[in-house]
Amino acid sequence: MQTLHLGHSSLSVSRIGLGCMGMSEFYGPSDEARSIATLHRALELGVNFLDTADLYGNGHNERLLKKGIVDAGKRDQVVIATKFAFVRDPDTDAFLGVSGDPAYVRQACDRSLQRLGIDTIDLYYQHRVDPQTPIEDTVGALADLVQAGKVRAIGLSEAGAETIRRAHAVHPISALQTEYSLWTRDLEAGILPTCRELGITLVAYSPLGRGFLTGKIASLDDLAPGDWRLNNPRFQGEAFEQNMRIVTEIEALTAEKDVTPAQIALAWVLAQGDDIVPIPGTRRIKYLEENVAAASIPLSGDELARLNALPVPVGNRYPDMGLIGG
Repeated sequence: MQTLHLGHSSLSVSRIGLGCMGMSEFYGPSDEARSIATLHRALELGVNFLDTADLYGNGHNERLLKKGIVDAGKRDQVVIATKFAFVRDPDTDAFLGVSGDPAYVRQACDRSLQRLGIDTIDLYYQHRVDPQTPIEDTVGALADLVQAGKVRAIGLSEAGAETIRRAHAVHPISALQTEYSLWTRDLEAGILPTCRELGITLVAYSPLGRGFLTGKIASLDDLAPGDWRLNNPRFQGEAFEQNMRIVTEIEALTAEKDVTPAQIALAWVLAQGDDIVPIPGTRRIKYLEENVAAASIPLSGDELARLNALPVPVGNRYPDMGLIGG
């Protein structure tokens, strides 16, 4: 597994990371033992970049990493990235809003450190921009955490270009995490060039289009009860049917190359630059191994041109886009 340097930090991360969200919430029931086995297999394959958040399972996902990684004596083998901003009721799990208030930032960090069982968070993201708190105040609090030794590097998630610039003027931003894949390319116009200008690594979440680009979802019946994609606009009705055209064209290319649609989708993201790290999420070793193998799949100029010409997806990528691009 190749590695790359995470912008404005001393961190070296694997070319492909692992999104851990689905091990706790949002994609139906999960199995803790299977998830931990997947974490351990990721390390064996050279994947050292693990992505979590206090949001996922209302703290469960961070505790899972403690059990599977830290308690297993594997802390020094990984770069742990976690996030704050979404506020949830500790008893009901209800979403209460988004906060970038400096006092909340400090409180959230201490709670994540405790749940993870570590002294320092390698990469700490603001999960969503708080429109009520100036980004300068939030990043100032994050900078204080770096100074205190509680955080090694700072990141933002789903932030707009101007917000990134304002944040970076307060303290170097190492990474921007945002959705990027063959069916989400809107950041190419302004956000990606801004990141490159400022030397910020792009961490691409949902590089498989929330599983849609794998070709394994033929209808909503393939999703488990409680799966949040059941309410995702791109998975609904006519949008679903039209978006299947994208998968059909990807599958035509996979047949020629004897690879899987997921591997093509990941290979495309990797081909967009060596400053981009996709973090596909999975709970299963089978799919983890399939994803990791994508790092060794080359795409020719003609193949990239075919993929770049895929139809634009129909539907918003979230039911509520109000918290995106702040």
